[in-house]
Amino acid sequence: MDITADMVKELRERTGIGMMECKRALEEAGGDQEKAIEVLRKKGYARAADKADRTTREGRIGAYIHTNGRIGVMVEVNCETDFVSENEEFLELVKNIAMHIAASAPKYIAPADVPADVLDKEREIVREQFKDSKKPAEIVEKIVEGKLSKFYEETCLLEQPFIKDDKMKVKDLITQFISKFKENTKVGRFVRYQITK
Repeated sequence: MDITADMVKELRERTGIGMMECKRALEEAGGDQEKAIEVLRKKGYARAADKADRTTREGRIGAYIHTNGRIGVMVEVNCETDFVSENEEFLELVKNIAMHIAASAPKYIAPADVPADVLDKEREIVREQFKDSKKPAEIVEKIVEGKLSKFYEETCLLEQPFIKDDKMKVKDLITQFISKFKENTKVGRFVRYQITK
């Protein structure tokens, strides 16, 4: 049976587990969603969403300086325990996120962090582009929301395609870590410096 992107997306939304794990589970389960969930559970994956409200008081600050010395990043990534924060895979996660920030220059962590006035301005710009198009208002609003999704992908760290694997977003990378280590993990804050000519 062919495993479609929609099937993978549905399982990912139901479980909060990364796309590749969901695809493999669906392949193993012959496309059956419930069996795929069972496969994931047997492999030890927990719903990442179940961990989202747990307090993250531990973590690491990671730094990355691009080879030309003109871009530098510091990022705080939080988890629940010092045991996990000292794990090699956690340190690798922090390093990968810092490297991603250096390469992709996000402005915010998540869509919820984008100030309302910035969103209002984006909406206004898109509406202005379509004011003479004679499209119905509800269609224009759908276009506006679609453009906002693209805006989030360009400006929000968690929504950006991960630089080492553009089939997943940065939030998927973090979700995979949460599923494996059973701890809430999140980006606390970051700063990116760049020397411009």
